[in-house]
Amino acid sequence: MPDLSTTTRPAPSIGVALLAAVFGGWLMSLAYPDPGWWPLLLPGLGFVLWALRGRSIGGGLLVGAVSGFAYYGALIEWLTVYLGIVPWLALTLAQVFFTALGGALIALAWRWIPRAWPGTAGRLVLTPLVVGGAWMVRESVSSVFPFGGFAWGRLAHSQAEGPLAPIVAWTGFSALSFFIAALVALGVAGIVERRLPRAHRASMPVGFAVLLLVWPAFPVTIIGTTTIAAVQGNSNSGLFADYERGEILQDHYDATRPLFGRDDIDMLVWPENASDIDPLRNEYAATVMDVVSEQVNAPLLVGTITADGEQTFNSQLLWRSGVGAVDQYDKIRPVPFAEYLPAREFFYPLAPDLFDLVPRDFAFGTRDTIFDVDGVIAGIAICFDIVADDLFLQMIDEGAEVIISPTNNADFGVTDQSVQQLAIARLRAVEAGRALVNASTVGASAIIAPDGSTIVDLPRFEPGTMVADVPLSDTITPAHALGRTLEWLVIVFTLSTMLGAGVLARPRRGDNAV
Repeated sequence: MPDLSTTTRPAPSIGVALLAAVFGGWLMSLAYPDPGWWPLLLPGLGFVLWALRGRSIGGGLLVGAVSGFAYYGALIEWLTVYLGIVPWLALTLAQVFFTALGGALIALAWRWIPRAWPGTAGRLVLTPLVVGGAWMVRESVSSVFPFGGFAWGRLAHSQAEGPLAPIVAWTGFSALSFFIAALVALGVAGIVERRLPRAHRASMPVGFAVLLLVWPAFPVTIIGTTTIAAVQGNSNSGLFADYERGEILQDHYDATRPLFGRDDIDMLVWPENASDIDPLRNEYAATVMDVVSEQVNAPLLVGTITADGEQTFNSQLLWRSGVGAVDQYDKIRPVPFAEYLPAREFFYPLAPDLFDLVPRDFAFGTRDTIFDVDGVIAGIAICFDIVADDLFLQMIDEGAEVIISPTNNADFGVTDQSVQQLAIARLRAVEAGRALVNASTVGASAIIAPDGSTIVDLPRFEPGTMVADVPLSDTITPAHALGRTLEWLVIVFTLSTMLGAGVLARPRRGDNAV
């Protein structure tokens, strides 16, 4: 077996590797809003991938865990605002479990691939591609498992304001994460290479970066426009908010009044939980819906909590004055440990004080994801639906021409959560080739064009309205046409190559080093 020490620079010591992992993970977190310094993702990820070179399985687990804690701990700090440190720590450690496993897989890729294929192509092309694939495999698993996973903080999410955002219409989120990870791994492989001249080592990452940067945006066909108004009530609607019954409803009614008397609005959007009284069960709330719909001369899309027998749903209603609710979307994917407690009999006794924060379990919706609003097909995605790839595939399959994303961000105060969510929504608009209306109780609220640009937005924590002529589209982007095909191809490529390398590579002295 060739001696790789003559072709690549030595791996860092475990102490240096751990420092690089912490710094890299923290640097990566800064690429996401806020501050949203997207270029920092590349050096941050580079430090993490470099720290995993030369590690054993145990060392990969350790470095992966440390980088994951620095990364997710900083990224989801917003969870501490009302819920405290315990839920933040629990969710961070859950993600650390996956980043540790991903670190071990990446460490094995750095070891095995160049031993199995020791030539220049193996070291500088195949190895970085497998390392990038290993990162994407970790993201793909943690995004769906367990209990639907936690798809927050994927590499792709950092690029909402960056030059790589248009690629998501071609590839979807997972494959864009793969391209980013592979690009950074190509850079790391070039830096540690010893034999080739610097220009040759730089050619692969630079060439790949240029290819990604010049890749054209997918053309979106506009089939018409519709005038949409959206309301931000700036209501005190958090989980622990102290408010009078009907106060949240009143806030959104008051914020909507400047729109009364207009006759140019085709649909009016209120956020998730905009009515704290269910108009399906309360005459007063139903009367308010009627008045609002009548005064703006348009159907109202309103978020509220509904019930069907013993089941409770997080719902969005399509309401018409004098008729009532003519359609309803029930959130298909309630958030585990927030909107329901999985395996309550098991988890509740472990931390009863904590899980008293989840007193009821929302049921899983089974309705379709669209409303027909006078011939305009609007797809509905409530709050954290925004991260669920399969729901957006379903929505476009059902004919959505515009996406409505009502949300309630009040639980997270003046933190980065709402702007991180808006960044994901911006990428969804690009991926789907659809305009998107992100209407929040407190912000960040914006109407986004199919190319990801902002049509109109509102400052956070101020009541207000947005009105815009919103483009409609029936374009099927390659990301939608392919679905999860690219993701599965990368998974199969990565794992099969790793398996082949594991068979071909032979253990050498030092393989048990940390």
